[in-house]
Amino acid sequence: MKKIETAAIVGMGALGLMYGNIILKGIGPEHFCFVMDHERAERNRGKKSLCNKEEVEFPVRETKEASPVDLLIVAVKYPSLEGAMSVMEPLVGEDTTILSVMNGISSEEILGERFGKDHLILTVAQGMDAMHFGNEVVYTRMGFLYIGVGDDATAVQKERVDQVAEFFREIGMPYVREADILHRIWAKFMLNVGCNQTCMVYGCGYGVAGTPGTEEMACYVSAMREVVLIANKEGIGLNENDVMEYVSLMETLDPEATPSMGQDRINKKPSEVEAFAGTVISIAKKHGIAVPANEFLYRRVKEIEREYL
Repeated sequence: MKKIETAAIVGMGALGLMYGNIILKGIGPEHFCFVMDHERAERNRGKKSLCNKEEVEFPVRETKEASPVDLLIVAVKYPSLEGAMSVMEPLVGEDTTILSVMNGISSEEILGERFGKDHLILTVAQGMDAMHFGNEVVYTRMGFLYIGVGDDATAVQKERVDQVAEFFREIGMPYVREADILHRIWAKFMLNVGCNQTCMVYGCGYGVAGTPGTEEMACYVSAMREVVLIANKEGIGLNENDVMEYVSLMETLDPEATPSMGQDRINKKPSEVEAFAGTVISIAKKHGIAVPANEFLYRRVKEIEREYL
């Protein structure tokens, strides 16, 4: 499989800007760009972004100007995925590897149905505390991109993991080759279900949500434990050790920062509640499991969104 020499990102949010900055420095503006529809391109072309106070001008192309790239990173939120796939069409060629840094447990399946499973490797973005407001992203921790393939991976997908790992080494992208990537995906989903939704509902950051003895921490840990229940029914071996590992991870993040759904409330944007509590409730119903914490979070997020959407 050919070496990765060109890359593009769809989605100019916190993760898109953070990873785009590394890729831009690694391969240069002639080999990297953000791709978007005409309206967004008009707004962003020539506009400078701030990455941890560093001014960066990212190359921007419209969909109609785009051509296949070696690596395509999908960094949108679930409400934008359908539109993003239309933007992606001209970027995907025979040699294109697609990598999704989206939250949740289903983006790779959705993308694979549209573009072909062989193009996808499994990815989890974890351990960052990036916040995005306007044209600025700030973070104290970049975390890691965990990459790997499932047990049913094709030979092509396994080659793609080698290819991406080599590229990440060359450009200095923090990454981990994960042996059990499905466990990692579900564990990160568990954290997002608990932390993201709790921070939005209570209007707080990592510090408040992670304070023992508070209503906020009780809520987010309860929501995580409900994910353990449904994961076990789906054949994924999450357990209480995973819950405690991610509680500890929360303690390493900027206590004043808030995750993406907390930022959605501040920015008055649609959240990913359907991908989080909505998914938990749906799977729980299939297995006859009670998930009261997620039902509470789902209801409250919808109430909050109705105030501004």
